[in-house]
Amino acid sequence: MIPALVLVLAAAACKQPGEQPDDHSQHNKSTAMASSGYADSVNSGLIATDTLKGSPRRMAMANVGSCHVHMEYGSPGVKNRTIWGGLVAYGQVWATGAHKATSISFACDVEVGGQKVPAGKYALFTIPDSASWTVIINKRWDQHLADDYNAAEDVVRLQATPQAHATTQRLSFAVKEIKNDAGEVIFSWEKVSFTLPFRVL
Repeated sequence: MIPALVLVLAAAACKQPGEQPDDHSQHNKSTAMASSGYADSVNSGLIATDTLKGSPRRMAMANVGSCHVHMEYGSPGVKNRTIWGGLVAYGQVWATGAHKATSISFACDVEVGGQKVPAGKYALFTIPDSASWTVIINKRWDQHLADDYNAAEDVVRLQATPQAHATTQRLSFAVKEIKNDAGEVIFSWEKVSFTLPFRVL
């Protein structure tokens, strides 16, 4: 396997003289990669004290069989705050991240909670509670927090049981392939996690 850094350098070297990079796209990708590296280092303990201000944008993605699943989200830190029932209110729709609603894109049709979700890009909201979370996939992915959330635009609503988890300082999502036609989205923050299974159609 060729290291990712080598691939990046090789791609840069292949640009024609005078060709201008897509600065906005490159900046966003570089920022997300740097933020993910920082957050991963905090979550793994390589960085002992989280001093980064704000909630940087992060990405999570994986191929499940031939279907690509991609997520983008804002990643706040715990920073000695009371999260559940404090910073994040129980019983209210939450963007499941910071600033903008967390987005999830499926490159193919999938099934979530027994319901078909056509290929496309969606918002992933939740309603946290101490014993059970409501997980929501909503048609309108480009929303600020849950300000414009409309339940009539929900595609899927299902219940997830929160699990105790080793402390995760920076909110994190992961997409994992279970087998060729099945995967799961894993959420973890503070001492809580949940999984959202899906099947490729």
